[in-house]
Amino acid sequence: MKSSVAFKACLIALLLFLPMCVEETDETKSVKLGIDLFVERYLDLVEGKRVGLITNPTGVNGELETTIDLLLSSGVNLVALYGPEHGVRGNAQAGEYVPFYWDDKYDLPVFSLYGQTMEVPGDILNNIDEYMKDFDTKHEGKLPEKKMVEGIDVMLFDIQDVGTRVYTYIATMAYAMRSCAELGIDFIVLDRPNPIGGAMEGPILEYPEYSSFVGLYPIPMRHGMTAGELATLFNDRFMDREVNLTVIRMEGWKRDVWYDDTGLPWVIPSPNMPTLDTATVYPGQVLIEGTSMSEGRGTTKPFELFGAPWIDGYELAKELNALELPGVKFREVWFTPTFSKYKNEMCGGVQIHVTDREKYKPFDTALYILETVRRLYPGKLTFDAHYFDRLAGNSWIRESLERGVPVQKIVDRYAEDLENFRNVSEECMLYD
Repeated sequence: MKSSVAFKACLIALLLFLPMCVEETDETKSVKLGIDLFVERYLDLVEGKRVGLITNPTGVNGELETTIDLLLSSGVNLVALYGPEHGVRGNAQAGEYVPFYWDDKYDLPVFSLYGQTMEVPGDILNNIDEYMKDFDTKHEGKLPEKKMVEGIDVMLFDIQDVGTRVYTYIATMAYAMRSCAELGIDFIVLDRPNPIGGAMEGPILEYPEYSSFVGLYPIPMRHGMTAGELATLFNDRFMDREVNLTVIRMEGWKRDVWYDDTGLPWVIPSPNMPTLDTATVYPGQVLIEGTSMSEGRGTTKPFELFGAPWIDGYELAKELNALELPGVKFREVWFTPTFSKYKNEMCGGVQIHVTDREKYKPFDTALYILETVRRLYPGKLTFDAHYFDRLAGNSWIRESLERGVPVQKIVDRYAEDLENFRNVSEECMLYD
């Protein structure tokens, strides 16, 4: 009888304690985004001004309300939308032309910073007449006369980055900052988390020789910064003319916090970035794009899968696992891409399984993968030198791999530059 009473007392105490535990956990996972704080506290920055917005489907708050709707419902005079690669709707594939269109839902023009500006990506100074030929005349008179940003007083940027230098959204931001600086337009970044935390890895891009839309400024492959921090760095160190920049900082985010610990919903940043797992491997696996292997585009696991018709996945997985690389295991797979490299051809390959993301080093791991594939399949692995070098940010990594230089020597070569960047970037860090 006494044991039954004691059990009931323990059960009651546990039930009373559980809500406290849940509440504490929710609180530790609460990150408030720049867009939420902007509409709560900083609308005076755009009061009485004509506002443009660079965004895509990731432009939502923690309740999945879009930045566009939040601004309009707050009385902001939003006059134009601007989309990066993949477009404001996020429906275009990598590298696909994104045309200008009129959004009838919001009654706003939607300009592409990746499409009609393809020759000079991100240049928003171009004359728009040439791509207005087939434009619906019912909107005539609502368009800017000469420039995409004609009449804009403030440009807002609200897009989720993925923490890797070659992801083109940060280059789009930088190009837009340049143009806004030239035209005297204020620039506001509504900040968001770096989804893979604050760790840095990989070589620093050699500037300006390897500056391109997939790597504009001298930062490491895994840069460890938020969009707002990068904007601050670009503005302070790399731009010829500074823009009047404001970063609306988040509340509750710290450098060691991964996206799945923020309490925020994951919205696909681009068609081939479906999950946080994808973003985790991307800082290394993106190098596969510049080779004769498939990086997994055209499958449900882009960048986590890689291979080619001439690869034996069992043999490759066995060799890679024998290296005992930190935080990662490799598993044999067979896959048939529905588009991109080796479309409709069965490929042997490997899936990357990250077992400890704090220890896993995606860029170093990718170098070991390339080294191993070259050893197992002589003459089969080839490089698109022009593209691979722009991804890597230099030519010496490819040249070293081709000469058979051990990976550890390659890693050692960029270690000092990486440490120097860490020290320099600290001045622009907005979060602990």
